[in-house]
Order: sequence, then C-alpha cells, then structure tokens
Amino acid sequence: MSKEKGSFKGSIGFVLAAAGSAVGLGNIWRFPYLAAKDGGGLFLVIYIILAVTFGFALLTTEVAIGRRTKQSPLTAYKNISKRWGWIGVFSCIIPFLIVPYYCVIGGWVLKYFVAFLTGHGHDCVESSYFTDFITSRGESVIYMVIFALLCAAVIFFGVSGGIENTSKIIMPILIAMVIGIAIFSLTIESTDAQGNEVTGWDGLMVYLIPSFEGITLKSFFYTVMDALGQLFFSLSVAMGIMIAYGSYVPDHTNMSRSINQIEFFDTAIAFLAGVMVIPAVYVFMGPEGMSSGPSLMFISLPKVFMAMGSIGNVVGAFFFGMVLFAAVTSGMSLMEAVVASAIDQFGLSRKKSVAFETLFALVIGLVVCLGYNVLYFEVTLPNSAPGQTGQLLDVMDYVSNQVLMPVVTIATCILIGWVMKPDYVISEVTKNGEKFRRAGLYKVMVRFIAPLLVFVLLLMSLGIL
Repeated sequence: MSKEKGSFKGSIGFVLAAAGSAVGLGNIWRFPYLAAKDGGGLFLVIYIILAVTFGFALLTTEVAIGRRTKQSPLTAYKNISKRWGWIGVFSCIIPFLIVPYYCVIGGWVLKYFVAFLTGHGHDCVESSYFTDFITSRGESVIYMVIFALLCAAVIFFGVSGGIENTSKIIMPILIAMVIGIAIFSLTIESTDAQGNEVTGWDGLMVYLIPSFEGITLKSFFYTVMDALGQLFFSLSVAMGIMIAYGSYVPDHTNMSRSINQIEFFDTAIAFLAGVMVIPAVYVFMGPEGMSSGPSLMFISLPKVFMAMGSIGNVVGAFFFGMVLFAAVTSGMSLMEAVVASAIDQFGLSRKKSVAFETLFALVIGLVVCLGYNVLYFEVTLPNSAPGQTGQLLDVMDYVSNQVLMPVVTIATCILIGWVMKPDYVISEVTKNGEKFRRAGLYKVMVRFIAPLLVFVLLLMSLGIL
C-alpha cells in the first residue's frame, strides 16, 4: 500500500470513519421528510429491511473490493478486470461532482450555525432570509470556502492522523448531540389552533405508527423506491467512498463485524434524525410543516426553534452544530475518495492531491453559488414533479446521484455477481477464518435482487417509470 495513502490503525477508527461518512445531510434532512411523507412506521420498516439486505450487500461488496485490491475506486476495478475498469472512472466522477455542491450546502449549514450561536436565530425565520443568503454573491461563497477548507484540512493530515483521529473525536460528540436533541424533542409541547395540547410524543407516534391511509400498490411501490434511494445517501455506497476506506482497512480486521456495526450506526442515526425533527416540527407546525430538502432544514426548523422561546437560539445552535459535524464527516470522505484515486492513478503526493481537489471544489463550488444569481437558470429534470424546476446544483445532484450511482451499482453487481462470482467477496470477508452468516443472502442480493431493484430505480430517475 502507498505510504501516501496510509491506513486505519484499528477497526474502531474504520467503523467511526465509515459511519461518519454515512451519517450526513441525507440522513438528517431527507430521512425525516421521507418518513413523514411515506407513512411513518411503514417507511421505517421497509427501510430497515432494505438496510440489512440490499444495503448490507452493497456495503460488503465495496469494502471487500477496497481491502482486497488495496486500491482507490478509480484503480480498484481495473485491478479486478481491465475490461470493467470504466466502473472505476464513473465511481470517481461521482464524488468529483458531489464535492463542490456538497461544500455549498455545507456552507449553508455553517451560516445557520453561526447565526444561532451568536444569538441571531430570529433573523433566520424571516421569509426571505434563506433566499437572500443563497442568492448573495459574496456571503454564500465565503461560507462555502470555509466549509471546503475544513474538510480539506482533515484529509490533508492523512488517513490515521486526519480521518481516523477526527472521526474518533467528532462521532462520539455527534452521537451524544443526536441523542440529546432527540430526547429534548420529545419533551416539548404547545397548543394548536383549536386549543388542543400537542406534545412531542404525539409527533413521535406519527413517526413510529405505520399509516396505511390511502396506501395503494402503486404508493407502496414508491415508498420502497424512496427507501431504496435513501440507502445510497445513508450508507455512502456507489460513491467510491467505501472502496477507498476499505483499502485502508488492515487485513486482520473482522470485516463482517465492522460492517454490522456500520449498519447499526447508520440506521440508528437515521432513526434518531426522525425523532429529532418530526416531533418538534409536528408540535409547532403540524403535519403541513414537513417539507422536503432545504425547506425543512433551513425554513421550517428555524421557525420551530424560535417558537421555543428563550432557549430557541441554544437549541438551534446545538442542532446546526450537530448537522455541521455530520456534514464535515461526509464531506471529508467524499474528498478522500477523489484524493485516494489521484494518489493511486497519477502517483501524486497526498498534499498535491488534496490541493488539486480543494482547488477544483472551490472553483466549481463558486459556479454553483453563482447558479443562484448571475448564472441562474431553470431546468425541468426527467424525474421532476409537475411544475418543479431545478438549478445547477439540482442538475449536478441528478447526474451524480440519480443516474451515475445506479449505473455503478448495477455494473458492480454484474461484475461481482456474474463475472467474478460472489466468492470473490466472500473469500475476502472470511480470509481470517471469520464466519459470514449472511453469505447465502449476499449471493442472492448481489446477483439478482439488488441489480433488479436499482434498475427499476434508474428507470424512475430517467422518467421512464
């Protein structure tokens, strides 16, 4: 293994780093929204089933490829089969596209954290606050740059000194903050327009109890697809991250146990994200307060925090501080996937690779920021809802997440499931005499079920279904 790449010192560092990558903005703003939209407990059950089957298969495959080849995503697939090396190119393009706009969104989080930390949370509830910020030509760029440099600083110090050590510090704090905010969310109460008392526990029941009202075969199918799509965000699969991290895992590490721990951390944090958000929004804004994406994070929740009175700024600062931690752990993992590829493919030093990747992220991130003002345009994407349009950030997200990630996943399943055969991965998992209790499930998932499900997801993304 290249000295420039380094390695994790132990399994704990790997698990925390991988879990940190998985626990990002997708878990904290997208998971609660989907759970509220798709029947609460029904979505949770479907998500958990998919996590321990579909998610487990993809996560195991990527970590095993990384550890067996000791290569980054760009070169690992060529190491397996030269004819399938193109998958590695796509796997590297995905984080290459995601990093710039992720830094832009990370800058938004940083802005709100600073606002609440300095006692100006009341400004955030103004109807034009979010729009004025993202359309600004200077402030949004400054916060994007700061966030990008935070992520770059971590990976600059390497795998053990940067990623592993940072994850060991941030992840315990992040988990404690998530649990603390979730518990607090259950204690809040308010009075609705009809004068009825509403508590956080009422919101929790909306979140946990499956709702079958209006459920049809078609809506159930879309709920499954929503949960499937969320798993890509939650587990950081098909982005090259887990292959890169897998290449840093020592051969003596119990891979099966580590993957189980990553699954547990990810599912637990995703669940707790719903406990943090849904009860609080339900108490102060009712069911109509739940909306998707940035609207939930940057418009609905600030109103909730300010409705809490004198403690609103404190709660808001803790919440956005927690989200900032989650964003940094994911952002640095996305950067690392690209940096590791540059080291392996071009023989660059870590310092040069980090410098080039950071420069690229800043330049394209600047363009994304300007996409909300001087470079503004509207486009209707193939999977857009009627009347919904997107901007540059949405186009980059669509290409990377909705098109390339499914393509990489399907191709990886074909390569491992049919060309190399599942034993290519199973032998790596069991190389130290470890038991692989879900080997049978793995074979079925990687050969049949996973590629079929993702193919359907791809057709939906292309607007064919």
